[in-house]
Amino acid sequence: MGGGGRGGSRFPGQMGGMFGEEMFGSAFRGGEGASMNFQQPRKAAPIENRLPCSLEDLYKGSTKKMKISREIVDASGKTKTVEEILTINIKSGWKKGTKITFPEKGNESPNIIPADIVFIIDEKPHDVFTREGNDLIATQKISLVEALTGYTVHLTTLDGRSLTIPINSVIHPGYEEVVVREGMPIPKDPSRKGNLRIKFDIRFPTRLTSEQKAGIKRLLVP
Repeated sequence: MGGGGRGGSRFPGQMGGMFGEEMFGSAFRGGEGASMNFQQPRKAAPIENRLPCSLEDLYKGSTKKMKISREIVDASGKTKTVEEILTINIKSGWKKGTKITFPEKGNESPNIIPADIVFIIDEKPHDVFTREGNDLIATQKISLVEALTGYTVHLTTLDGRSLTIPINSVIHPGYEEVVVREGMPIPKDPSRKGNLRIKFDIRFPTRLTSEQKAGIKRLLVP
């Protein structure tokens, strides 16, 4: 392209000097064009880890410390293994799938930007409660007699309080008792909470005597 290149200039008059050796020569000479092969460092793929949390942890908030081992390159260019403690502050109301990222805490190596380490919140199963969004679900097993005559629910909340919920209505299949603001904290505003929804698994008798059937008919038939 330059005026001094083989085959002459393709540009008339002064154009040949303007686009000659002064601007392009150093970039296109074989011995001086190594910069064209320079590779930008690439970022390693993120390293993801599950972080199981109890519902109590996610209700009240908690702090977890995770010990990791990683390879780093020291000032002399040698690789060595170091251990680090990563502190994860779990906020009230966080949900399964929430991600906590520690940038570039993966292994170091030439021409590689270390990977991000990502912890993904998972929920451990709970003996009493399951979670649906910001609501907590508790299922009570009751007899048919309790369903018809009344039942009192006794529960211990995730922060250790005792709840007593009397139910005077007839509990039919599909019945649900809702206790407002006794669910999970809402992450954007932990002062607000979802609801506690109490469901019922009614145990029906497997058999009845003739006398029992007659007695039920007397009681229930209008």
